[in-house]
Amino acid sequence: MNEQTSRLNRERRFLVLLGLICISLIGGALYMQIVLGEAPCPLCILQRYALLFIALFAFIAAAMPGRRSLTFFEALVVLSAVGGIVAAGNHVYILANPMVSCGIDTLQPIVDDLPLAKLWPLVFQVDGFCSTPYPPILGLSLAQWALLAFVLTAVLVPLGIYRNRRRA
Repeated sequence: MNEQTSRLNRERRFLVLLGLICISLIGGALYMQIVLGEAPCPLCILQRYALLFIALFAFIAAAMPGRRSLTFFEALVVLSAVGGIVAAGNHVYILANPMVSCGIDTLQPIVDDLPLAKLWPLVFQVDGFCSTPYPPILGLSLAQWALLAFVLTAVLVPLGIYRNRRRA
């Protein structure tokens, strides 16, 4: 096995790990929703979609045989992370400014009309308000943790591509 193949395999392992982390984060959100009774708001659901798309594109990228197709799906991972940054960043802003609304009246019908909301309503339907404060975890709100995860994804995936391919 040559060095380039070894680097691409390392990149693929990273993508599988990223996908598993995203699926785990969705599982954690479902635990908080079902067991702890924390109702998801429209921005929470949009963050779940971003996590799902990151996981899906990461798994597809890891299965791609060539460098170009791998890079294409990694770009989709980064775009999904940017979408997550927008949703989580907006959520963090709303939590910091409780007088601001997430527009549940505006966003709820749009989010609830997405195909996955009809297929898996427990996972993808809106049931709460963005301004509802839940107890922080290690000093950060869930939205802040999500924002951190999306930013890390948007930074680390291109960094990994650059590092693994600069000598190729």
